[in-house]
Amino acid sequence: MSVPPLLGDGHGIYKIQLVGNSGTLSTLGAYLSSKLNIPHIALDTIFWKPDWQRMPDDELRANVGALTAQNPRGWIFDGDYSRGLGTTIADNATDIIWLNPPLHFYLPRLLWRTLLRLLGMRPTCADGCIETWGEVFSRKGIVWYCVTHHARAKTKYTEWLSRMSIESGGKMRSLDESRGDMAKWKDHLEVTLRQR
Repeated sequence: MSVPPLLGDGHGIYKIQLVGNSGTLSTLGAYLSSKLNIPHIALDTIFWKPDWQRMPDDELRANVGALTAQNPRGWIFDGDYSRGLGTTIADNATDIIWLNPPLHFYLPRLLWRTLLRLLGMRPTCADGCIETWGEVFSRKGIVWYCVTHHARAKTKYTEWLSRMSIESGGKMRSLDESRGDMAKWKDHLEVTLRQR
């Protein structure tokens, strides 16, 4: 028997966590939200307060707890923030999807989206968090973060996958869009949803 594209809880409830490096998650989150009719919640929009102020860990945990309680029919969280949240989201998820493309594949997209935000043609990452031309390419900016955290993210989620791989009875899968994994997975999901 083949592995389904999403496990869910067996009763039509999907609680999904999307993980990966910055700039890889929001498009899939929006896609899944439209297909499953459950909310997509970007953790960046919760974690960052205006002027790039970090939310205290206890407030972050309370906000995420409230959002999961408000959405018992399912949710999609994109992001991790495990320093503040621990494994709260992963523990409660029915599915964890690691978006795992190589850096050269998604960095151009990240640069394009960043440019659109700088030009005011795309919403900011979080309310009141404005990026400036000078900061974007500095050590405080998203581009630096993405490049310097790519290897760390790969190490972290490889370890998660070793413990929770769907092929070994767990709930985590890895998708590398550069190898065509995403397109195949979406095709499988579309077929499965049509058969419901």
